[in-house]
Amino acid sequence: MTTPTGDSEDRERDHGTGAEDGAGPGATGSAAGGPAAGGPESAGRRRDDEAADGNEDTVNPAEATEKFEEFRDDLDAVERRIAGEIDPGARAMVVAGAVFLLLLSLVLPHTGGARGFDVLLGSEAATAEHIGLPSRIFVWFVLLFGIGFSLLALMTRRWVLAWIAVAGSAIASAFGVFSIWHRQTPGLNNYVGAGPGIGLVLGTLAIMVLTFHWVKVVWSRTAVQLAAEEQRRIAAAQEEERQRRHRLGDD
Repeated sequence: MTTPTGDSEDRERDHGTGAEDGAGPGATGSAAGGPAAGGPESAGRRRDDEAADGNEDTVNPAEATEKFEEFRDDLDAVERRIAGEIDPGARAMVVAGAVFLLLLSLVLPHTGGARGFDVLLGSEAATAEHIGLPSRIFVWFVLLFGIGFSLLALMTRRWVLAWIAVAGSAIASAFGVFSIWHRQTPGLNNYVGAGPGIGLVLGTLAIMVLTFHWVKVVWSRTAVQLAAEEQRRIAAAQEEERQRRHRLGDD
């Protein structure tokens, strides 16, 4: 009685162990099959994410052009401001020296006992020396253009002010030569006054030197501006051609 019962219990244990062993490989296979089946899908998702990131990093030419157009006005304004400036370089020292000599010429005798400031203000000394109109025009042009506008052009470096200084200095140079001639020419009733003073001669020479150097500065800047305008015209023509081809679909 005892032996059959023990045999049946052994058979039941063997059967249970076989069932567990049979279920084990199946479960292992299903567990292993999960990652195997999910591997291609995960790789595909990674490739899609990388492609999306690449598309975000890519710059659209149309958007880049629109962004550039937003700053075109600012760039043009900066270019115009730079084009309106001068760069005298080493000539600035020469111009400053000529302006100093012009100031000195107003202190020195213009003719006889009349100084440059006497001619400028029309004092009694100028009246006594019978100062004529050429000398009066000369000293005023020296003060306004040779000294005033020249200093403004040096400090601000504005091209327009330099042009005004050039024009006024050129006229002053002509009146300076005319004033020297006038002081050596007899007046009404054969009146012979004092000849040109050191101030008049120095002022005439200084204003001539100033005119020469201002002309060199302004002319060099004019050549640069002409070249910049030519480049702007070429760039505008290229941009217009590019837009035309874009509208027609030739790109």
